[in-house]
Amino acid sequence: MNENDLMARLDELETRLAFQDDVISTLNEQVAKQELEIRELWDAKRHLHSQLKALSPSDIRREEEEVPPPHY
Repeated sequence: MNENDLMARLDELETRLAFQDDVISTLNEQVAKQELEIRELWDAKRHLHSQLKALSPSDIRREEEEVPPPHY
């Protein structure tokens, strides 16, 4: 293998490495954005859950509110 072939292979490898670095950087940015969106969705879910609980209280009474059974 002559020096020109080695230089061509080295150039090809450097080009591939630069492309891969760019792809990794782009994917990293996308993952970071998605993580923020997921956190926002979880916060919205918690907020909606608390609103739903406030709007429709449970039919089950707390223990201290229960009427004792009748004594026969």
